[in-house]
Amino acid sequence: MTHTGVFFIPSSPNAPNILGPLTERLRSVYGDEAIPIGRWGLEHKLMRDTPSCLPASAHAPNPAPRARYVQFLSMTNHPKLGFVYASEDDEQTQPSPPTAATEAGMGKTESGMIMSAVPIASSSEIFRHFVRCCEPIWCHRHTVTVTGTVYDVGDFRVRLGEVRQTQPQARPRGTIMEIEWRGPSMIAAALAPVSSSLGHDGQNRDVLAMDVDGDIDAAMETPYIPTEAEIQLEYEQMSNLIREFWTKIYNQNDSTNKQLPATTREAILIPDVGRETKQRISQRRQPGWQERENRRRRKRREAIALDRSWGGFSEKQQQQQDDEDEDVDAGVDLARQYMELFRFNR
Repeated sequence: MTHTGVFFIPSSPNAPNILGPLTERLRSVYGDEAIPIGRWGLEHKLMRDTPSCLPASAHAPNPAPRARYVQFLSMTNHPKLGFVYASEDDEQTQPSPPTAATEAGMGKTESGMIMSAVPIASSSEIFRHFVRCCEPIWCHRHTVTVTGTVYDVGDFRVRLGEVRQTQPQARPRGTIMEIEWRGPSMIAAALAPVSSSLGHDGQNRDVLAMDVDGDIDAAMETPYIPTEAEIQLEYEQMSNLIREFWTKIYNQNDSTNKQLPATTREAILIPDVGRETKQRISQRRQPGWQERENRRRRKRREAIALDRSWGGFSEKQQQQQDDEDEDVDAGVDLARQYMELFRFNR
């Protein structure tokens, strides 16, 4: 889990592409601290339901139907996952009696959109299904791609890239900067999985001490679980820190910054940000969570041992798969931020 902020600068006739000036500004402000470490990219596809041919008055006394969207996003920093962001069903917007799901914070979302992280192959197949079988109901509005460079700047990781629309027609859209905080985080520490690491001899060593029954030692239980107020406070503090970092680069009051246009859009504390993180931490507050987690991990170790005895994955490969399962929701907040910016009110 990381804290991120995304800033989008739309292109204009006077400044069609400001990736170069923005990169120079980053290097001039932070100098040798801005270390390029590689390339990155993403692709965003937007689908919208076909608008009604009837005027809004034809739906009276009921309100006119609202536009509904399905968005698909893939990122190189999460190469095995595809993110699908879809409008909620209208029936879910109606009041309903409280259930166990709503009490756990899984009811109606603030944004009216539902986020799902699926394998990248499944995401591609869902998009092809919409285009091939649902074209009369849903239409493909546009596809946007981003390519750029990744920089490490102290405790921050910065991704700078050019935004280009490839469908329905090729055209520049602007420049985007993603700022990721990689420093200390109380939320990340609370969500750290009980994983294993390699020792000096190359063997897997459990990070937390295990007794003979495979249970976690009581002296080394999970770290402090923050409250709802502490979680919200950290999100606000990190958003201020990210915005301050951005202001140092993109400051219109600076006389050396005249090449950069004044129009910019940001996505930091958008609706539903941190939704999955808060749900996972809420589960850890429930009584008996530690015992259930111990049983789950013990059964998984038994399954790993049985699979290895039959020539299956090695323990190291199984551990890598286990770590990936733990981080399945790692990029959902970042995906929300990109999708809020790339919808372009279409």
